[in-house]
Parts: sequence; C-alpha cells; structure tokens
Amino acid sequence: MNTKNRFLTFLFVVLFSATTQAQPVLTTLVNFAGTNGGNTQGTMILGNDGNFYGTTEGGGNFGKGTVFVMTTNGNLTTLVSFAGTNGADPYAGLTLGSDGNFYGTTYYGGDANRYGSIFMVTTNGVLTNLALFNNSNGARPQAGLTFGSDGNLYGTTQSGGNTSLNGGYGYGTIFKITTNGVLNSLFSFSNTNGAYPYAGLTLGNDGAFYGTTQVGGNTNIYASGWGTIFRITTNGQFTSLVNFGNTNGARPQGQLLLGDDGNFYGTTYYGSTNQNDTFGHGTIFKASTNGVLTSLISFDIGGVTGSSLWTNSNGGYPTSGLTKGNDGRFYGTTYQGGLGGYGTVFSITTNGVLTSLGSFSRTPDGGYPYAGLTLGNDGNFYGTTTAGGNDFSGYGTVFLLALVSTPPVLGITTIGNQPVVVWVPSVSGYSGNNYSLQTTTNLASGNWVDVSNGVQVTGILVTNLTGAAFFRLH
Repeated sequence: MNTKNRFLTFLFVVLFSATTQAQPVLTTLVNFAGTNGGNTQGTMILGNDGNFYGTTEGGGNFGKGTVFVMTTNGNLTTLVSFAGTNGADPYAGLTLGSDGNFYGTTYYGGDANRYGSIFMVTTNGVLTNLALFNNSNGARPQAGLTFGSDGNLYGTTQSGGNTSLNGGYGYGTIFKITTNGVLNSLFSFSNTNGAYPYAGLTLGNDGAFYGTTQVGGNTNIYASGWGTIFRITTNGQFTSLVNFGNTNGARPQGQLLLGDDGNFYGTTYYGSTNQNDTFGHGTIFKASTNGVLTSLISFDIGGVTGSSLWTNSNGGYPTSGLTKGNDGRFYGTTYQGGLGGYGTVFSITTNGVLTSLGSFSRTPDGGYPYAGLTLGNDGNFYGTTTAGGNDFSGYGTVFLLALVSTPPVLGITTIGNQPVVVWVPSVSGYSGNNYSLQTTTNLASGNWVDVSNGVQVTGILVTNLTGAAFFRLH
C-alpha cells in the first residue's frame, strides 16, 4: 500500500471517530390544546425513568392547570388536573425527591383563602397536599422547591409574610418544609432587603441557599427597586449580596445556576449595560458568593420605531434561568425577541460569548417561552412555550432542541509528489480550537503526539510530511 492510500484509509476512520460540534434544530413534540394543559411556565424535570415531568399553569379538566409526563418522542399523559381544592395554577416546575416522588407548589387554591399550596405527586398521578399558605406564613408561591443537604425542602413565596407591610399583603417569604408537610417560615422580606421573589433557591457549595428578588433593594430605586441577590442559611440567617441598579440588570425572575467554578449564573428580565437603553431588554450575569457581580451580556431586541414587532435575533426579556449543557456552555430561552419577536433559544459561554440557536414563530412551533430548558439523557434539550403551536391562539408547545452533529473536515490531497493533510478549523459552526491535530507513525503503539515542530501548519494545510504517518483530530 502506498503512502497516499494509507493516509486515506486512516483518515476515513478518524472522520467518524472524532467528537463533533453541535448544530441546533427545533422540533415541536406536543401541542397543548387546553384539555391536556396549557400555558406552561415551569421548567420540566427529568425523571428517573428518562421521561420528562412538568406542570401547566392552565388547562386540564377544570382549567386550573395540570401535572403531566412526556416521553422523549412526545407522548404526553396528564397525571393530575387541578380543581382548586387541591391547588390551582402551578407556575413552577417540579422537584424530584430521593423517594422517587415529585414536589411542587401552586400559586392559587388549596382552600377558600386561595393563597397557594405545596404538594407531592407520584409518577402515577396520586397527589397529596402537604401544606397550605395563609398569607402570614407566605402567599402565592411562584417558584418551585429545592432540597437542602438536610433532606428538607426550601422555597419562596411571592407575597405574604410580614402582613404589617404593603397593605397587609407582605413582600414575600423564604420557608422550609419537611417531606411530611411541616412548614416553617425562615424569613420575611421588607422591600429594602428585597421583595417579591419569583425564583426558587439554589443550594450553594457552602450548604446555604442563594436566590433573587424580583424588585426591592436600596439603590437606584425605580418604583420599588430593581431587585436583589441574597444568601440565606438553613436556620434563617439572611445576607443581601447584590442590589441591581438597571445598568447591571433589573427584575431577575429566573433561578440561579451554580457553575463548576463556584459562581452563580443568572438572568434579569430588564436592564442593560447600554446607557442609552433606558430600561433594557435583560442581561446575563455572573455573581460570586460574596456579591461581586459581573455582567456577561445585554440583550437587544431591536425592533422598528413605532412597531410592536421585535426583529432582532439576539432575543430579549429572559424570564427563566440557565441550564448547563454537556459541552460546558449554558443554555436558555428569551421570552421575546428573535426573528419573529416570539422568543429565542441561545447558548452562552462562561466568558460571555452568546450564540442564538433558534427563533420561535408562534405558528407552528409556539412562542413566548417562559420556562427554561431541560437536558435529556440523549444530550439534547427539551422546553416549552406558553402560546401558539398549530393554532396561532393555541396553548403552547413542548419542543426539542436537537444538537445535530457536524463532523470536522479532515482530508488528504497531494501537491506535486508531496502529501498534504487538509484540516478546516471552522465550518458550519465547528471550532477547530476545540480539537488538537495529532499524528503517529505506528497505530499499534497508541503514541499520539500533537502536530507541532517539524510539521508546518499554515491555515488549513499541514505540509512538509516525510514518510508514513497517520493523523486524527482529538
């Protein structure tokens, strides 16, 4: 076998064995029709069985929301239809317990006071109410629950608590509840230290919880403040970490994500680092455990003067938090913006490189994604929209964000009698910087070395090769 043929045979094998960079494709899996739920706002969760479990804020048998399970191919089954007495309008997603059951909250219902409830539901749809809110212990939870290292559940309520404030409605609470329904209030907000927490809590490496309030705080107040980031221990010791001031973000609604570096990553609904943008279209930020905030990007939805149609593919107004992918990037959604104005999906690196992965058109793929993305066992992401679908006025969709692989280009040719390895570092979204070009003269040895001295790398060509050699991207 001559040298050229040996190159060709080996490179054919490498082409199929090299790791590849993802290309996104959006596919609609479910169209909500009201009877099977609608207007999903909570992020789905992956169950132990590989299926996705979630809630819808509306729809179902009584129009007050549902709990559902969905397979990866879009087979959806309604497990619970809320009727008011067992809760109503679950805004948040579910939390999986070590017992295999799911735990969640409803914004309304539970009893005649309609301040909301905490429930447990099994995988076959048996629902148990664990606790009812009564305003003084919190009211109207908009966020889901988080397990602490002590095995208890922790969460927030959007209002209630100290009823001597805010005309008797309070500014929200932080609470703890056992899995058998013993509820204890840990903290009541007073507006100056934050108000109206929309997001759930995130467990930090130190065993404390970190979260945000949608308004409140004590700097650059517009109306009642731009929102905060806080820390709270399991015994209720509260610390304010960040006061948003609009220029560094405003009105955070999504749950914080703990990164591998120990920092927290999140989004704000309003705000911008662009001083010419009065209220802004939202940000993505990084925050340390001691309250050092770094703005990573500001969204810009563009638009036409005098028009309500947003036309910028950057997206705008993110309502949910971020999800970490297998590639180390963070993935998320924006509620508006994009090519049609109905929201986007995106990825972002920890140093703030944003990539738009798709825009929603409302019909037929849904629009206005309020919830975040969920990583499946297949490495793809699953999410929901609150509106649209097959019908423009529909109840929303469940979609798949498939990360389709595109192999890097590695080939061989000759220039005169000189064999030349052709390596294209960047095609169709592939970044050659993610890989090293390696060579060996003996396949059996397993001794691969990075291409460096002795072999010239000029753009896309590796030249000046002598003798038999094999190449791979690793």
